[in-house]
Amino acid sequence: MSALRLVHAHGDRITVGEPDTGVELLSYVYAPEAAWEAPKPYLHPIRTLAGDVVTDYRPNDHRWHKGLQLTASHLSGANLWGGNSYVHGEGYLELPERVGSMAHVAFDEVAVHDDRVVIAERLTWHPHGGELWADEERRVEIHDVDRESGSWALTWSSAITNRREEPLRFGSPTTAGRELAGYTGLFWRGPRAFRDGRIIGPDSEGPGLMGEQAPWLAYSGEHDGTDGHATLVFAHAPENDHLGSGGAHPAHWFVRNDPFAAVAPSWAFYDELELAPGDTLARRYRVVVADGAWEREEIAKYLEAHPW
Repeated sequence: MSALRLVHAHGDRITVGEPDTGVELLSYVYAPEAAWEAPKPYLHPIRTLAGDVVTDYRPNDHRWHKGLQLTASHLSGANLWGGNSYVHGEGYLELPERVGSMAHVAFDEVAVHDDRVVIAERLTWHPHGGELWADEERRVEIHDVDRESGSWALTWSSAITNRREEPLRFGSPTTAGRELAGYTGLFWRGPRAFRDGRIIGPDSEGPGLMGEQAPWLAYSGEHDGTDGHATLVFAHAPENDHLGSGGAHPAHWFVRNDPFAAVAPSWAFYDELELAPGDTLARRYRVVVADGAWEREEIAKYLEAHPW
């Protein structure tokens, strides 16, 4: 197979393509967008090897949902998620003074290495007032393109360092009082056609996996306009660890298939995560994008064959 193709439109986006088919697998967009949507880099569109799109962008229900992106819904009173902010007892309120941003600073590497693409980036995190709250070192790798299985993989690594003189508190609507709304961290919004899709875990399936722990979770949906399906597998690295917890903890999954398709391995589903001044929160995730409706056994076999 030919090496992956990379095109960098400087100041806007990086596009990665599969040259044998001409399919653009993804675009990494880092140009700033609307302030109300908490501007931050994101991946959209993401496509399967067959060319089917498996992300949504600015849907009418949540304009700040953009493909696959790293978010912080409740961060020491700030909203780096976008849109309205959840306030316990009052619901979601329009509070623009809470909405912050994650800003692109520079790329340390944008390159093709044999069978993988590497995008290494530095970012800064800011509340609405623009102060520096955190630095982030991010690395996105595209790899394991396999025509036989109809799949490819993406590994997302982020290291966020607190630059404040006080702790950063990562939370979610659930830590603020709303049940089963623990979204924060890496967040995927699926296309509209994926509503009512199949949610698969290592031992069970269905929307009841909301708030549960597992090393991986998969979402399978059917495309509009074709008879085809796609499956996305989300997995977190074994070293992912909540600071101060005394050991590694599998993610609590935020997952929905109604009223829309969404998956997030949450940093702070039930409890806040506190990051001391100068400390670094490191997380690594893998997302497998596959054509077809993969079954649990097929997913487990793939993950066993592609260890961390």
